[in-house]
Amino acid sequence: MAPLSFPVPPLPKSGQLRAFWRAPASPTALAWHIACAAAAHRGPLLVVARDNQSAHQIEADLHTLLAGDDSLPVVPFPDWETLPYDQFSPHPDIVSQRLSALHRLPTLQQGIVVVPVQTLMQRVAPLRYIVGGSFDLHVGQRLDLEAEKRRLESAGYRNVPQVMDPGDFAVRGGLLDVYPMGSDTPLRIELLDEDIDSIRAFDPESQRSLDHVQAVKMLPGREVPMDDASVERVLATLRERFDVDTRRSALYQDLKARLAPSGIEYYLPLFFQETRGAGAAARDATATLFDYLGESVLPLLAPGVGAAADAFWAQTQNRYEQRRHDVERPLLAPEELYQAPDTLREKLNGLPRIEVWAADHARIDEAQALGDQPLPPLPVAAKDAAPAEALKSFLGSYPGRVLIAADSPGRREALLEVLAAAGLKPEVIPNFAAFLPSPTGRRWREAPDEGTARAPSPSKKAAASSESSTAARKQTASGRTLTPTPLSHGDSLRSPGGEGLGGFGGLDVAPAAFAIAVAPLDDGFALDEPRIAVLTERQLFPERAGQPRRTRRAGREPEAIIRDLGELTEGAPIVHEDHGVGRYRGLIVLDAGGMPGEFLEIEYAKGDRLYVPVAQLHLISRYSGASAETAPLHSLGGEQWTKAKRRAAEKVRDVAAELLEIQARRRARAGLALQVDRAMYEPFAAGFPFEETTDQLAAIEATLRDLGSSQPMDRVVCGDVGFGKTEVAVRAAFAAASAGKQVAVLVPTTLLAEQHYRNFRDRFADWPLRVEVLSRFKSAKEIKAELEKVADGGIDVIIGTHRLLQPDVKFKDLGLVVVDEEQRFGVRQKEALKALRANVHLLTLTATPIPRTLNMAMAGLRDLSIIATPPPNRLAVQTFVTAWDNALLREAFQRELARGGQLYFLHNDVESIGRMQRELSELVPEARIGIAHGQMPERELERVMLDFQKQRFNVLLSTTIIESGIDIPNANTIVINRADRFGLAQLHQLRGRVGRSHHRAYAYLLVPDRRSITGDAQKRLDAIASMDELGAGFTLATHDLEIRGAGELLGEDQSGQMAEVGFSLYTELLERAVRSIRQGKLPDLDAGEEARGAEVELHVPALIPDDYLPDVHTRLTLYKRISSARDSEQLRELQVEMIDRFGLLPDAVKHLFAIAELKLQANTLGIRKLELGENGGRIVFEAKPDVDPMTIIQMIQKQPKLYAMDGPDKLKVKLPLPEAADRFNAARGLLAALSPR
Repeated sequence: MAPLSFPVPPLPKSGQLRAFWRAPASPTALAWHIACAAAAHRGPLLVVARDNQSAHQIEADLHTLLAGDDSLPVVPFPDWETLPYDQFSPHPDIVSQRLSALHRLPTLQQGIVVVPVQTLMQRVAPLRYIVGGSFDLHVGQRLDLEAEKRRLESAGYRNVPQVMDPGDFAVRGGLLDVYPMGSDTPLRIELLDEDIDSIRAFDPESQRSLDHVQAVKMLPGREVPMDDASVERVLATLRERFDVDTRRSALYQDLKARLAPSGIEYYLPLFFQETRGAGAAARDATATLFDYLGESVLPLLAPGVGAAADAFWAQTQNRYEQRRHDVERPLLAPEELYQAPDTLREKLNGLPRIEVWAADHARIDEAQALGDQPLPPLPVAAKDAAPAEALKSFLGSYPGRVLIAADSPGRREALLEVLAAAGLKPEVIPNFAAFLPSPTGRRWREAPDEGTARAPSPSKKAAASSESSTAARKQTASGRTLTPTPLSHGDSLRSPGGEGLGGFGGLDVAPAAFAIAVAPLDDGFALDEPRIAVLTERQLFPERAGQPRRTRRAGREPEAIIRDLGELTEGAPIVHEDHGVGRYRGLIVLDAGGMPGEFLEIEYAKGDRLYVPVAQLHLISRYSGASAETAPLHSLGGEQWTKAKRRAAEKVRDVAAELLEIQARRRARAGLALQVDRAMYEPFAAGFPFEETTDQLAAIEATLRDLGSSQPMDRVVCGDVGFGKTEVAVRAAFAAASAGKQVAVLVPTTLLAEQHYRNFRDRFADWPLRVEVLSRFKSAKEIKAELEKVADGGIDVIIGTHRLLQPDVKFKDLGLVVVDEEQRFGVRQKEALKALRANVHLLTLTATPIPRTLNMAMAGLRDLSIIATPPPNRLAVQTFVTAWDNALLREAFQRELARGGQLYFLHNDVESIGRMQRELSELVPEARIGIAHGQMPERELERVMLDFQKQRFNVLLSTTIIESGIDIPNANTIVINRADRFGLAQLHQLRGRVGRSHHRAYAYLLVPDRRSITGDAQKRLDAIASMDELGAGFTLATHDLEIRGAGELLGEDQSGQMAEVGFSLYTELLERAVRSIRQGKLPDLDAGEEARGAEVELHVPALIPDDYLPDVHTRLTLYKRISSARDSEQLRELQVEMIDRFGLLPDAVKHLFAIAELKLQANTLGIRKLELGENGGRIVFEAKPDVDPMTIIQMIQKQPKLYAMDGPDKLKVKLPLPEAADRFNAARGLLAALSPR
């Protein structure tokens, strides 16, 4: 696409160094003005953001706004995303992006460079290293594989068995696989004799080859050189300047072995300086980003940059002072690694620049307004009688053009439906660029006879070919066409008000007056020039404003996970609410009333078969409660199931009453509300060094809301290991402690108590709140003194094991109890917690919740927050179940040690752990192995753990004492010996020890010959291996029920009924019982009709065709989710998800959703069945429908030829309805007519 035309914003004038902008109300509007400034400036525009999050947002918004314009490249220079002086390295993806930017910047003529201010302060490798360390490989080039292997290792690339991350390479026969830094994909280089025969990109996951390329630029593999001369230079500096103990220092030993230790980037200047001195010598050896950008750079400083630089510098100095005394890992002074804020200001003061000031800036009156206006919320509510009244009013009064920016193709389709219902029909255009005039005199225009056009953004190749008539028509996913039409000069469109819309950028070319495009932007904005308004989903759906777009992921509700049918295999037991337990035999297509439909086939006792239409899958649930082989199959039509269900319902009624009594006691205790001091809380929250995920923010806000409630909180936060549960507890503890209440943090192990103590202490360091730990690592005298301080209020947050529950622990004013890993406490501890529950706020953290917790959460008696979104860049742990194999184990050790990482080796037998250490030392001589187990003296165990944390050894050989152990982000491989002896939740918890940083993590589960292990052990291993995606803990909790049986987890009194009806139906019965008791009614033990819902039959194909979605498990899951949707919004979100995942919906799927929507309406009216065919149909009512009888009488009286009663509960409809559309319209009209006015 040709360059876009931008208005010229205020730039520094001739003879002036600065231009001052008033910050727009919308961050996206700022991105627009940044693009305008970059287009007007002849040189690179350096955008300096206040932090990583705002840099990511600016970058993402620029990519959306500039999509299709290659003349203004956006070059991010990302932060390492580590804290100053961290002992682990940035993710290879980040290093790859940074090296790519450093290589590109010196030749960047025009474009936008986006960098957080703390990253701009970093000193980087000099230009000579980037240029001198780069080389080319091309087809036809002679290549000596052995020499190339040495060159890659010297350049910092890692020799690995399988290439997965940037910086990896592997040599196999005549193939060289390499993932070049700066490349989007790894490359496979094939040799013929000693010449490069071909170079192909390949997928690192599947290892399948993709496109051919002719040449590749190889950048250095690291930001520090690992050649012999550079490493020897660093070793000499460590000896001479820092006088390190060369035998004890892990840093020195790793470098000597030519391993790059984690965190080596914080020694970057030492690799480049020729002298051993500090200060100026180190600074002169490095470069800054300005050295790469040249003299034509124009910095643009976003709001808050100065304060952010000062805060980062203070944090760096603080961390330096805390860590500088470690003689084994000496640190470079902050001035050697970063430019101080004053140095940076001095540099910037010598350059022309743009400063963007926030509204509260002291000199804001001197800043120039940029000509943008804030947009009001324009809520669109599909259920309202006038769903888009505010939007219509805005469109009628706004004097310019309007674009609706959808987040994705699925959201676009959903928005189009809502807008069409309101009588609004925006033109569909491919992207934001198509909304702007183009100097070519072209715009995308609909082909007049094809209906509304939808197309992806045209590629460079397509744009070039569009000059010829043969390529003039673009075929879209929906079969419609989009035609680029040249407009003659002056052929401008006119707005609805009649004003000409041309004149922008010297052209009389203007796109649509009202349009919609896929343009994922965070905020809307309105501009004076050009006169356009961009509306995002934040304006149209304000209730979603708390869900940041870029991190939003379809969260899985606990009920959905428990009742998910996606993992069903043929022969698995399932439960039909009306007919009992049978075996799933697959999905089949049958003709029903002349129309194809998909049915679930279930086999019952005596070989009977039941075919369940997909619209009734809400009556189907997975059977969890006993082993699949021994599940009790019922007979169709027999009484066995009816009796079993009634017994379960009776038990459920009693359980519901007990649980509600606990809740009533809690609610009776008023006056516990804590006033969260936002003036203190907000700066504390800002001190969290990472970007919160959406789920994490939601959990935090829900917890703060609960604390502010007058009723005691009882919230469960369920999130996988490493997903940020601890920060939820930290925020809650701060809120409670700053409100004058004491906080107790209860954990299952001493090691976990010590870790939480360090985390809480670090986060509370700048606040006048005291944190202590009750630990067996302390003497009796120390513990006594601390208990006295707890009693008189001298300690705000106390952390400990079940010791905190003993009678001698007295609090002055306990307000909050945090329980970590509730499932690991014994019965007595849980009883003590149960007593606490009615008196204080209770927050429970868990990765794999016990089913009783699920029970209460699903019954709505304990509030549940699920953190299912992993932190950014977190990778799933790759899990292997294998027999002991020396070659495989040595490879696993070497892979981890080569990248400077650490390993856990779990051997759960204290007697033979010494022998295992000797075996491992012989297998991997370069490993430094430490031992930890529960029978060691307390002080020695603590020392071993701290030594491992400080990387004094790189392999920890331990028992299960590490299960809830310390957090070591640098440890990314775990080997579990005899994994068949562990429970499922335990395996998941152990696997969670690794994968806590940005690096790919590996778990090796070692087992003997599979034929010699038990069936249950085999199932556990299969479950843990298959559930290797992030956030699997909740799903694994449900597998635990199936494998271990309900009795072991829930107690025998509930397990009998649960085994008969299955856990899923049991929890549903419990929900219904709780709902009835809350409404003051006795639970109906024979109830079932409410779950069955209305039946809607319109004799149209309503299914998910297998040519649209071939995977039967995914189809089954989606059928279940559609039939179980509780409201129109859930159905709409499901449509969006399906379009985004699988493409535009075929008619049969649209019918499926439309019928589901009609069912929801029919349910609210008490309609049992709605059936319409070519010649009309009938409506069958429940015994007590929610329909005014007079409405039916009036319908019959007014149109007796169309309507008539057929018995007391049936309304006959005599309408010719030959087409599907006729039936859907008639059904909607009938339901609207019957609805209460």
